Amino acid sequence: MDGLFYTNVVLLGLFFGLFGSRFILSPGIAIERSDFKLVHSSGARSTAIATTAVISVLGSDMVFTDVGRMNFAELAIWLPTQVARGNEGEARLLVRADSKVSAQDLMRLNDLAKRAGFSGVQLALESRDAQGTGDSR
Repeated sequence: MDGLFYTNVVLLGLFFGLFGSRFILSPGIAIERSDFKLVHSSGARSTAIATTAVISVLGSDMVFTDVGRMNFAELAIWLPTQVARGNEGEARLLVRADSKVSAQDLMRLNDLAKRAGFSGVQLALESRDAQGTGDSR
């Protein structure tokens, strides 16, 4: 028997060990206790910002809200209603934008949000690489 035979035996044992392992079949950590709690981070609360409204922008003059598709003119009417709907804290708008959205449209959305009364606008931009691979948030 030569070294190639033993190499094959070791590799077969490794493959069976890996593919039969519980981590490969269902990756993650099993939680056995019923009193599981997430790790507390003291800094997370101070940097987290809640948003009042979320919009998705897929192209020029194509905005999706929780009530449906709108153009920028309709959005200018809808945004103040969202500021009024929010709590007494700062009203923030989250803009989820496609990579095809121009910087000019993003600036126009920012101006619309500021005029409507939002104190801040957060951008969640999708890169061109993420679109090609099918990865999404």
